[in-house]
Amino acid sequence: MKLLKNLCFILTTITITATAQDYKLGKVTVAELEEKQHPKDSSAEAAILFEKGRTHCEYSQNEGFQMYTDVDVKIKIYKKEGYEWANKSVIYFTGGQNNETIMFSKAVTYNLVNGQIEKTKLKSEGEFIEKYNRYNSIKKIAMPNVKEGSIIEYSYTRKSPVGLNLPKWYFQTSIPVNYSEFITSIPEYFTYTATQKGYIQLKTTVDNISKTITFYKHNVADNINYSDTKTTYIAENVPAMKDEDFVNNINNYTSSISNELVMTKAPESYTKMYSSDWESVVKKIYEDDDFGSELNKVGYFEDDVTTVIKGLSTNEEKIDAIYNFVKNKVKWNDYNGYSCIDGVKKAYKDGVGNAAEINLMLTSMLRYAGITANPVIISTRKNGVSYFPSITAFNYVIAAVEVADGLLLMDATEKYGVPNILPTRDLNWFGRLIRKDGTSTEVDLMPKTISREFSNIIYELKKDGSIEGNIKTQYTNNLALSFRNKNLKTNKESYIENLEHKYNNIEIIEYNRENDTELSNPISETISFKSSNSSEIIGDKIYIAPLIFLATKENPFKQETREYPVDFGYPIETKYIINIKIPEGYVVETLPQSISLSAGEEIGGLKYIAAQNEDSIQIVITETISAAIIAPDYYEVLKSFFQQMIDKENEKIVLKKI
Repeated sequence: MKLLKNLCFILTTITITATAQDYKLGKVTVAELEEKQHPKDSSAEAAILFEKGRTHCEYSQNEGFQMYTDVDVKIKIYKKEGYEWANKSVIYFTGGQNNETIMFSKAVTYNLVNGQIEKTKLKSEGEFIEKYNRYNSIKKIAMPNVKEGSIIEYSYTRKSPVGLNLPKWYFQTSIPVNYSEFITSIPEYFTYTATQKGYIQLKTTVDNISKTITFYKHNVADNINYSDTKTTYIAENVPAMKDEDFVNNINNYTSSISNELVMTKAPESYTKMYSSDWESVVKKIYEDDDFGSELNKVGYFEDDVTTVIKGLSTNEEKIDAIYNFVKNKVKWNDYNGYSCIDGVKKAYKDGVGNAAEINLMLTSMLRYAGITANPVIISTRKNGVSYFPSITAFNYVIAAVEVADGLLLMDATEKYGVPNILPTRDLNWFGRLIRKDGTSTEVDLMPKTISREFSNIIYELKKDGSIEGNIKTQYTNNLALSFRNKNLKTNKESYIENLEHKYNNIEIIEYNRENDTELSNPISETISFKSSNSSEIIGDKIYIAPLIFLATKENPFKQETREYPVDFGYPIETKYIINIKIPEGYVVETLPQSISLSAGEEIGGLKYIAAQNEDSIQIVITETISAAIIAPDYYEVLKSFFQQMIDKENEKIVLKKI
């Protein structure tokens, strides 16, 4: 019946008594406008004074249930850096028959002018729509007359003709939130599971409300009574979520509520279960015509692949040949997705496709060559991590080959990729491998193989404190992939100029690079350089840090505590072999002490070896980060370890004139 035409959510949660205050738009005071800084965070550029959202379902005879989300927002701007909070963008679905709509209203900027409150309403030219991608658009507003001290208010309503998910609600963001409230009112016919992320304790209440639906058949009214479940979540005085280095996606740890459909049950009808476990999710994805059916198509490539693998005897040779063939044959259009858009045949013909078309094609070709290959559905870092079974948990697919010692993971969208070296966007905890029979297994996406940066540094220190020498650096595995992606698109002249600036304005005399596109080999670069500001002369002494301009100057970990993991992406070893020629007429007065530090298997270690041989100094520094992800329990140890490494890198050799 039409009752199931559109879907809404019932949330399962713990009940805690809370009393919501009366927060309404249009009530702006002189005191609020006069406030110069946030009372609990003086560094805040802006603050959300309140943000209220309500998702509810309304029934109509023609459309069935429609889902509406109404949002009211009031923001205080403290500094110029906070002006961006006067602009609001909402992404919504516009790529099919069941499109969403977004309507803004009550958009006003308030300022204090000569002791009086001045209101400036948003005009039509401050509201516009942009195409976001094939499936979504963005509705934007730019609030008028924004200044330091302004308060802005606006409302918007999202209407969803068909909704399998409630809009995700964030109680926390990068600025303080004084009050955040989210209410869901859901008919009894729909059951949903709510999942809370983050570390903010929410005040929650659940109430049941009786409601009635009236049907008209041949002008005769027929009433059905049902129950609405109203759930209210409240968070108050929420601190800003401070982003820090080495976080895969800060939204994974930001306080929020998200929901997933579990079951629908219409009156006098059967119960329909949805994705309640990972096997159900995977089965639904595999049975999708844009996934399983596309994976089984082979006719369009048979002749070409037969030619590609002709004369190759080992599976390793065939894997490499097919992988490189797909990378060169079909270019990625920068669209994610585990489902095909135009299909593998069209992507093959046109030479361009989305992630699913490219990697399902790769999987199919590998199978055709007799290799045990399967697709692995994943969530990219930008998409975040899902903690419960959900179709929307995934937004990407890669290929996997089963070998004797595990899996070879491949992403043919990556131009510079090699087997088992995935782009950083793919390195997001776990994926799920789907076999031909529809079963699945969890796949760890985080690399265990160490990526290495090895530098051989040779330079001569002159009497005037200047230095001249050479640095040859090699990068392996994910570091090599990252280097190629960042730098190979930049012309050599611009790259050298940027390098000179990065290295404290050195002069690069000569630059060479090897193995740009020989992907199975480490990529390396060699620079010949001069520097006049890498040492310090005080009296008859020269002070110089052996790593010169390569030394890290600042600890990336600044917070006292951290509640979310540190994500390096992959294990890393950085090694420097340094040879320094001492200027004639000088002797070593102080040489950094050799040490060996261990921060434990969960973190890594540092080895620093220093020695003198007549008129030269040899130093070997090895820094290791052992794990891709380090739990927050080890944050203090990690922070201290990094500081020890930085201090040691900047420890100076002292030379004395004789």
